[in-house]
Amino acid sequence: MLKLLKLVIVTSFLLASVAFVFQQEPVTVKSGSKVNTVVIDAGHGGKDPGTRGKYTKEKDVALAVALELGKKIKEETPDVKVLFTRSTDVFIELGERSAFANRNNADLFISIHCNATPRSRSVRGTETFVMGLHKTEGNLEVAKRENSVILQETNYKQKYKGFDPDSPLAHIMLANYQSAFISSSLRLADLIEKKFQSISERDSRGVKQAGFLVLWRCAMPSVLIETGFLSSPDEEEYLSSEAGQEEVAKCIHSAFMAYKKDMDR
Repeated sequence: MLKLLKLVIVTSFLLASVAFVFQQEPVTVKSGSKVNTVVIDAGHGGKDPGTRGKYTKEKDVALAVALELGKKIKEETPDVKVLFTRSTDVFIELGERSAFANRNNADLFISIHCNATPRSRSVRGTETFVMGLHKTEGNLEVAKRENSVILQETNYKQKYKGFDPDSPLAHIMLANYQSAFISSSLRLADLIEKKFQSISERDSRGVKQAGFLVLWRCAMPSVLIETGFLSSPDEEEYLSSEAGQEEVAKCIHSAFMAYKKDMDR
């Protein structure tokens, strides 16, 4: 009887997770490959500071890098329309960020963040994520931390169809959902990590896949960039400085230009 009860509970949870994914509308594949509109998303903001270093908040670094990246794109490619999910210190819900990109028919979505780990002050380096399956427990932990932002939203259970940011299975089901733009997303992510290595000579932790709500409904290639660890004293110092923020933006911009050149052929 006990085994039967456990089976019923597990089955019910699986069905609920599947329902969460498949109740959503499928993404619409955009025609053409040219990059005419890019949405830059500064992670967190307002009442949501994101992760923290000793004296630095993720939301502030993300915004500074996002604005600098947008400036560089506008200066070098004025024909490209650059839009920001936020340009000030305000709270934007995760679902609205991708919805904003979709409403504006964006060709690219770039979400900027900072990393942290309570386990070590020596862990450092950049990593760029695309929507996909968790390959390691570390990828899952990053996704869970970023997705926990929805707990600050009103009626989040209704908005995200019962998604539980603490459930590993829910994240796996979420990661399976969007695959239409995986190839282009991986291409951009790879370019970004290579530019971090070649331009700023920083450690790269590579391109990774995980289930992020902010990327989930994007109807275009999309990446989430963890620009470094605020839990590392030297990386916090670098990321909180104007020179460091400008260099991070320079690396992402260089990758964007290479990606655009490839896509516009």
